[in-house]
Amino acid sequence: MIEGVVNAAYEAVISLPLRGPDGRTREIEAVIDTGYSGFLTLPPLLVAELELPFQARGRLTLADGREETFDIYNVTVIWDGKTKYVDTYMADAAPLVGMMLLDGHSLYVEIAAGGRVVIQAME
Repeated sequence: MIEGVVNAAYEAVISLPLRGPDGRTREIEAVIDTGYSGFLTLPPLLVAELELPFQARGRLTLADGREETFDIYNVTVIWDGKTKYVDTYMADAAPLVGMMLLDGHSLYVEIAAGGRVVIQAME
């Protein structure tokens, strides 16, 4: 089970441990974005800090309907106690957790500042 909190801006936030290819680890705060169908987005500074390997370039449709091209990198995520290798889009924004990372899990959010966020594997 993964637990987090709803912040003052009404964003569901969780802590997420990441690992780069050389074993360097970093725990980040990431916002859950149910409108994002990918795995994860990370800011350029974090991609550089972890020395993540470049995979490809990809296009995404943003919430306002615009299409943008982003660099895609590979990162190791410790997700619910398990190591998971995922693609992450590099974006000039706070880290986002998308629906692909939540796949196979249920999401419970108490919609109030300070509310609980719980992610649990489905049985």
